[in-house]
Order: sequence, then structure tokens, then C-alpha cells
Amino acid sequence: MFLLTLVFFLYNYVEGIQNVARPNIVMVMSDAFDGRLSFDPGSKVVQLPYINYLRELGSTFLNSYTNSPICCPSRAAMWSGQFVHLTQSWNNYKCLNANSTTWMDLLERNGYRTKMLGKLDYTSGSHSVSNRVEAWTRNVQFLLRQEGRPVSQLVGNMSTIRIMEVDWKNTDKATQWIRHTAALSNEPFALYLGLNLPHPYKTDSLGPTAGGSTFRSSPYWLTKVSSELVSIPKWLPMAAMHPVDFYSTFTKNCSSKFTEEEIKSIRTFYYAMCAEADAMLGQVIAALRETGVLDNTAVIFTADHGELAMEHRQFYKMSMFEGSSHVPLLIMGPEVKSGLQVQQLVSLVDLYPTVLDIAGIPAVGNLSGHSILPLISKSGNLSKNEHTEWVLSEYHGCNANASTYMLRVGHWKYIAYADGLSVPPQLFNVKVDKDELHNVVLRFPDVQAKLDMLLRSIVDYPKVSSAVHLYNKKSFAAWRDSLGRDYAEVIANLRWHADWQKDILANEKAIDTWLHGSSRTLYG
Repeated sequence: MFLLTLVFFLYNYVEGIQNVARPNIVMVMSDAFDGRLSFDPGSKVVQLPYINYLRELGSTFLNSYTNSPICCPSRAAMWSGQFVHLTQSWNNYKCLNANSTTWMDLLERNGYRTKMLGKLDYTSGSHSVSNRVEAWTRNVQFLLRQEGRPVSQLVGNMSTIRIMEVDWKNTDKATQWIRHTAALSNEPFALYLGLNLPHPYKTDSLGPTAGGSTFRSSPYWLTKVSSELVSIPKWLPMAAMHPVDFYSTFTKNCSSKFTEEEIKSIRTFYYAMCAEADAMLGQVIAALRETGVLDNTAVIFTADHGELAMEHRQFYKMSMFEGSSHVPLLIMGPEVKSGLQVQQLVSLVDLYPTVLDIAGIPAVGNLSGHSILPLISKSGNLSKNEHTEWVLSEYHGCNANASTYMLRVGHWKYIAYADGLSVPPQLFNVKVDKDELHNVVLRFPDVQAKLDMLLRSIVDYPKVSSAVHLYNKKSFAAWRDSLGRDYAEVIANLRWHADWQKDILANEKAIDTWLHGSSRTLYG
């Protein structure tokens, strides 16, 4: 009996030592956070003390990108570690199956106590009917405004701190879990907290089908913004825009006149919303510190995509411009270098193998990403760095009338569309053209040819575009058939209802032409 007791004691003692040696993992993922705010000079515009804390005590990735600049497909890439064309996460309605294996599942199977709170948004079946119909019909030859005009809204006073109540409630739950469950356990723990901020709020005045076009904050958070540093972005004339950018600007309801005061207000309120999100990150860090587990915890802060905030005459995301596609990525932990700024190009698919690497769990399967831990580890073992010198992002959803593929290599950003023929590509030198106003694809044909060849070696993008086009038609047809006699009324009252009503018959005819026409329209 004594021998059995001794064996049991020794087993639990060894297991406890092993668990203490394995770091805890906490990820805070915001929604629509411009990654350029996480380092200078962007970080000077708004006070983000807790992001700065991670930057000083951890490592910051200066060139981190989303794999798809929209909520659900982006998160599908992060949770699966695979590019969206591999999981066929085409839009906010079609992403991963509910039973897909995520890195959090693997952590739990390997002895981690896990908790997921807040916005997850990586499985199929969510978001509004308008959102999915707009994605399906993006190739229909009509032009309808799908969003509310972006506006700013002041609420409360200097004592109004908790504006995004849902996020604050989830942050409270996260800190309570850390204090009352995770910190008291002998097991290593993994916590994911998904925030809605700084995604713009739903514009209630536009009715139940409205999207999020209101940038809302209070005087308290506005004091965190250095208004003199809030820039007015340069815009190309509408006539000089790339055709897909023109479509995006129009469908996002940004083609009418905006005063400089309006633009600056929207941008200022957006930065204030970022400051509120930063405070939620701070509450999580405080709970880790106060419970004594921070020193053995890897803390990761990132976002699903960015926010244009009126750059390129657009708000929202759904674009490969930096404001939309560049995301923050900061990692702090027991084996992570402090104050390091990493130039390596990385993307959200890298988080799956990185989290497993932090936990000491082998990454298996057909992953698109690579662990970025070797780039920031104190051991400095860069020989284990297997990361490519490029990142891929792709987009197949609403507010863009062609499948879009972005390849970032060095200082070049190459953007190809559809089948590579029907829509002209774009090429930007982001080192000298930070505003991305000068498409130099015709000046550098050799660069374009080389990058297009590399892109095609990564993804057969004409084939993917064709598959998305076919999916859109089949999905729309099935949805229309499911409505029966209600179809005409339902489609007329989606988010585009104001423009739809102007010529109902023409819009219905345009859909019929698209649906029953050839397998490919102008833009695939």
C-alpha cells in the first residue's frame, strides 16, 4: 500500500513539474485593428499603453497580414492554419465546419485547461442574409449601395468608459476565469478572448438590416487621441480608381462628398475605439500579473483584419490596401525576446503552428503557416526558421466584384484578380509609396511577371476564382428557390433596398441574366 501511494505521489509530482514548465497561452484577438498602430509612427496617434507594454517586453511583427480581409474567413485561417482557398472559406457565411480541429482543440488534448470567450466567428452559417447575398451576387451587373454612410457618434461624457458593453462583459469573464480557475490549477491553461472592437457599430437608424458604419466613442477615449496627428488621407479621383476599388467605394456608400471635418472625425473616433480595445487587453494582463502567472504566460495580441477608416475613400475592410490587410501581432512570453521588432513577413496562418510550438506540441497535417517562434525566441535558433519570404491574402466576399489575391514579397505588393486576364492587376512599392496611390504594374512588367508566376505556384487562382463563381451561383439559386413567392419582397428589402427600389425590374433582370448566363462574367 505504501509503495502504491509513493508511486502515485511521484507520478503527480513529475506531472506537476512538467505542467509548470509548459507556458500558459493567452490570445486576445480584436476585430478591425489597424496593425500599423502597434509600432511607430502609427503608435504616436493614439495612446495604447498595453500594446506598448507588449512591445517593450515582447516582440512586435512589423509586417503581419490577414489571410483574408474579412471577419469569418480570416479567423478560419487563424484557427485552422490553412489558407482560405484550401478550406473554401469564401465569405462570412461559408467558412469552417463546426467540427474542424483548431489549435485550441490540440492544446486541450495535450493537457491544457482551455477557455474560449467572446467573438469566435470561424464556422459557417453566421452573419446576416444581406451579407451573404451581396457576396453571392457580386458579379451581377448592377451597382447598389450596400452599407450605411460612415459616420461618427459621440456618447456619454468624461466618465463614460465602458461603451462596448459586450466586449467588457467578456473581458470580465476572462479575468474572472484567470483569477478563480486558471491560476488555481496545476495544469497549464490556454485562454482566447475575441473582441468586437474596434469594428464600427451597427447604424441603428438604418433599420434591422443595417451593417456597421458608426464609429462610436466617448470624450474619455477621445482624449487618448492626438488629434493634431490624425491625417486626412489622399484620394484618387473616382475616375482614376481601379475598377474593383471603384466598386468597393460605391457599394460601401463612400462615393458622395465628404468634408475634411467628417473624415478626420471618423478617423479620430476609430482611434478612440482602438484605445478602448487596448484597455481590455490591459485588464487581462493585470489579472495575469496579479495572480502571479504572467511570467509563465505567452500573451498574443492580434486582429482578424484592419480598418481603412476613410483611406482610399473607403471604410471597413475587404481590401488589400495596408489599412485593411495589415494586422497587429505582438507576442510576449517567458522565452520571447524583449523589445524586438521583426521585419519578417508573417500572416495569421502562422499562429496555429506557433501556438503549438510554444506548448511543445508537434504541428502535423497540411498547414499553410510556419512557427514564428524561432524568430523571437531567446535561444536565437534561427536555423529552425522555415518561414517563406512571402505572404498570401485572398478575398472572395462582398463589396469587391472579383476574387482578389495579394502577394507581398519584400517591398512589393502584387494584387491579381479573377482569372488574371479580365481585371487588370496592381503593383505597389510599399516602401516608397506608403499611401499605395501609384500602381506601377505597367512600369515594371518583369516584376509583375515574376510575382504572378510565384503566385500561381502557390495557388491556381484562376481555378479558385472559377470555383467561387460557381459556388456563388449555386448558393444564390438555392436561396432564391427556398423563399418561393417571398423572394421578390425579401431581396428588395436587404441592405441595398434604397437603391434597389429605384429600378426593381432592371435589378431583377440583371440577376436573371447573371444566373442563367455563361459560367463566367466579366469578373470571375
